[in-house]
Amino acid sequence: MRSFGVEEEFFLLDSFTGLPTAPTPSTRAELLSLTVEGSTTCGEFLACQLESNSPVLQTGKDAFHTVHAYRSVLSLIARDAGLTVVALGTPPSISGTPAVISPSARYRTINDFCGRITAEHYLSGLHIHVGVEDSTAGVTALNEVRRWLPLLTAIGSNSPYWKGSDSGFASWRSIHYRRWSVQGIPPRFLDATDYARRIQLMMDADAVLDSGHVSWAARLSTRYPTLEIRAADSQMNASNTVLLALIARSLVDASLNGAATGFDPLPEALDLAQWQAAKFGLRGNHINPVDGKSASAAQMLASMMDFILPALRKNGDDQYVIAGLARIMEQGTGAGLQRRHFHEGGFNAVLARAQELITD
Repeated sequence: MRSFGVEEEFFLLDSFTGLPTAPTPSTRAELLSLTVEGSTTCGEFLACQLESNSPVLQTGKDAFHTVHAYRSVLSLIARDAGLTVVALGTPPSISGTPAVISPSARYRTINDFCGRITAEHYLSGLHIHVGVEDSTAGVTALNEVRRWLPLLTAIGSNSPYWKGSDSGFASWRSIHYRRWSVQGIPPRFLDATDYARRIQLMMDADAVLDSGHVSWAARLSTRYPTLEIRAADSQMNASNTVLLALIARSLVDASLNGAATGFDPLPEALDLAQWQAAKFGLRGNHINPVDGKSASAAQMLASMMDFILPALRKNGDDQYVIAGLARIMEQGTGAGLQRRHFHEGGFNAVLARAQELITD
């Protein structure tokens, strides 16, 4: 069974104003020392963010237990400190002053280099690591998985609001992220040598500070023997985090098992598909990666399930994923839920429900 892991980014908000806020030094120290069921904590780019890092996982059941347990403890510690913790791709409202950067030498360097881009980098994502045997297998999987990244963005869309208003997008995080130097859907690579050569080309440019600055929606990890998939926003609830992780694992499994998917999408088609996914989420029409034709979200999901179902069954994940996708199609993505909550009670309702749902 192929291993996997998840990294989740969270916002800390002032419980009174609802605005992102940096914790006090003592609270920050307590949060950064948090370890739950093997999941550890580290700082993120902004001082108002935290990132969880799960242990290596094998089963969907273990994944849900781990993610749920961590979120539960994190939420309690934050609440005791007068903070609200939420898992949203963007906070609905932000302060008019530049963001406070975390006290990390690397983050300070990025901030100095990127200027105004980082001043509003209130973005939180879900990063899924899927184990691969070596860089050759990683590139093989990456070449196949790349066509499905827009659909993962659509399923995981959870950032409709920005600066106190509706952005008009399901995943504003994905659009905002396009301003960085290396973003979007990665190209197709000839092999692992070609991947390394092209990474080095970017590293030699003046626009990329280090390998972590290569922010494609999927890439080979420089820290672990994994393919890292970064297409989705941070997920409002634990169930959707696990759902996306199990889908990601099955995509890598299917890709390395030689499953055929048809033609190779043009890079400009995938770039357009990524924009469409960020715009519409699971609404509207999309570009089907198996034939290049316009397709509804339901048709896209059916095409993906045809591709990954054998892998899901092998891992015992088929019922969880089928039920999870059906739930999202019925209830909506995180973006749809946020909009529904807003119409029920404004941003107070959005944040209250996000806090309530964090462990669901």
